[in-house]
Amino acid sequence: MPRLRFHWDFFGPDALITAQHFLKHLDQFCDREGVRDYQHAITKNPVRCTAVLECDEQYLKVVRDALKPVRGERVLEE
Repeated sequence: MPRLRFHWDFFGPDALITAQHFLKHLDQFCDREGVRDYQHAITKNPVRCTAVLECDEQYLKVVRDALKPVRGERVLEE
């Protein structure tokens, strides 16, 4: 099944702490909504921290509609 990657950006001096806390809520959301085989991570750069959720495409609507990510992309298989 195709995989999707969703992104949420956090800015400011507490961006990393906020992104880490957001991942805890992502775990709770995925458990409650039955999202399986997902991965999440945080990417850091000088301007922002980004929380990333990667999951199967079948969860597109539930994640997009409930969590309103700022970006999404299809993961290309190698």
